[in-house]
Amino acid sequence: MRRSRRPLAPDDAALWSEVASTVRPMPRKPRAPLDMPVSAGQKPAPVTAPPVQDRLAPFEISARAPKEPRVTIAAQKDPVLRMDARVYVRMRRGRLSPEARIDLHGMTVAEAHSALTGFVLHAHGAGLRLVLVITGKGKSGAGGGLSRGGVLRHQVPHWLHLPPLGPRVLQVAEAHLSHGGAGALYVYLRRGG
Repeated sequence: MRRSRRPLAPDDAALWSEVASTVRPMPRKPRAPLDMPVSAGQKPAPVTAPPVQDRLAPFEISARAPKEPRVTIAAQKDPVLRMDARVYVRMRRGRLSPEARIDLHGMTVAEAHSALTGFVLHAHGAGLRLVLVITGKGKSGAGGGLSRGGVLRHQVPHWLHLPPLGPRVLQVAEAHLSHGGAGALYVYLRRGG
C-alpha cells in the first residue's frame, strides 16, 4: 500500500522554502582508500577493481548448479574419535552398559542444562566412564514441515563440549537402539583427575 503525498499547507511551504534557502552543500573532499594511510604530501594510488573474468566463474546455460552437501537436521554428535576405537565400536553397538543415566524429558532448557551439568560433574567425580543422557527425539513440525524438533536433542551435544563439561567429556555419540537410539546420547567421560 503506497501512501499518497498530500501537498503542504501554505504556511508550511513558506517555512520549508525559507529553511531550504539557508542550506549549502558540503564541500567534497577526495577520500583515501580505507586500508591505505596517506601522508600529507602523498597522493593516494588509484584503486582498480579486478577484471570481471577473475571474479566470476564461467557459466553455461545448460550447466547445473553445484550440489550443496546434504545436511541432516540432527548435527553429527562428535566427528573426531578421541577414544580407543575398539571400545568406541563396542559402545556404538550397545555392548557396553551405561553406568548411570539421566532423563531430560519434560524439562525446560534451563532446568535441563543445570541437571545435565550436575549429573556429568557428579558422574566424573565418582569415576564413572560411560553415562547415558536421554534427550528424547522431540516433536516434529505440524504437517512434517521443515521446523526442527527436539531443542534438547540439539543443545545437549553443544553443552557437553563447552566448559565446565567439555574438559571432562572424552566422546559423545548417538546411543544404540537398545539404549534409546536417536533420542539418547552416550557420553564417555575422561578418567578422573
